[in-house]
Amino acid sequence: MSELTSLPKADWTPRIVAFFCNWCTYTAADLAGVSRLKYAPNVRVIRLMCSGRVDPQFVLDALRRGADGVLIGGCHPGDCHYVEGNYKMLRRFQLLHRMLRDMGVAEQRVRLEWISAAEGERVKFVINEMTAQIKALGPLNLPQKFENWDREVIELARHVRQQEEISGVTMPTPAEKEAVHV
Repeated sequence: MSELTSLPKADWTPRIVAFFCNWCTYTAADLAGVSRLKYAPNVRVIRLMCSGRVDPQFVLDALRRGADGVLIGGCHPGDCHYVEGNYKMLRRFQLLHRMLRDMGVAEQRVRLEWISAAEGERVKFVINEMTAQIKALGPLNLPQKFENWDREVIELARHVRQQEEISGVTMPTPAEKEAVHV
């Protein structure tokens, strides 16, 4: 399954949600701003105390609500203020990537970066690079995809019912299966 997107308009800019660790990446983003480093303005930053607090559901919810990409930033491994929060995020990130791949969402849309408080220039680079990658991929349009998937499931259910009527064999509904097991 691959990602199906329409061609973006020339003036289209991707919407990126960023979950940044308070102690490192958020501080680096603040440093980038104070240093007047220019980076794409299409990123909305959400500050968390630790990257380990990013629940995969937050990422999925951001995509479901129309984000074209998600950036997660945390302390470098071994430098987490909560000892191993970034390792927790790394494990979750790997599982999240598998799930997104199964959904047909390009892996480049969700990115994990280790950025320390002193790396304001790195924040600028990562945001600009991710914006360019997402722009090349085009809009995700996940809300539209959900509508399409729902239509496909409804059509599949109709097809199954028609086949049951033709063959005379009907499959029990989940409720009927449950009633048999009680």
